[in-house]
Amino acid sequence: MKRTHPTPLVALGLAGLVVGFLAELAATAWSSPILVPPFTLPLALVLIAVILVGLAWPIRQATRGRSTRRVDPFRAMRVALLAKASSLSGALLLGVGLGIVAFILTRSVVPAVTSLWLAIGMALGAVILLAGGLVAEHFCTLPPGDDHDQENEGPHNGGAARA
Repeated sequence: MKRTHPTPLVALGLAGLVVGFLAELAATAWSSPILVPPFTLPLALVLIAVILVGLAWPIRQATRGRSTRRVDPFRAMRVALLAKASSLSGALLLGVGLGIVAFILTRSVVPAVTSLWLAIGMALGAVILLAGGLVAEHFCTLPPGDDHDQENEGPHNGGAARA
């Protein structure tokens, strides 16, 4: 698995910004109330980020040699994939949150201030999820030079030594 590059994060952030802005614009065009994120969303995003970094910490300890416990490679891969998914979804939610904020701030008649703060909270929670995902992904990578050289492990032809 390759590390997450900034390009998909920026692309998802911009796509989320456009979708968030256009969703609010469509809601007002149809005389519906604007979409306001719930106040529990930023809390949930931060909690997910904290749990994710907590899951990745033992893997970092083992790969850096600070722990004697062996790392289950399947668990490490699951945590790495969850970290990558969290960083991508954090970028998308950040864009949606910023799209909602941009929509609210560009209106001549500003809606309730509560909706603005909830959208800002959503964007901040998404930033924390994005950062937590990237940190956890970094925790799940092997340090450079740890390629497990097989030359020092003995013969590799079924255990038989060459004469």
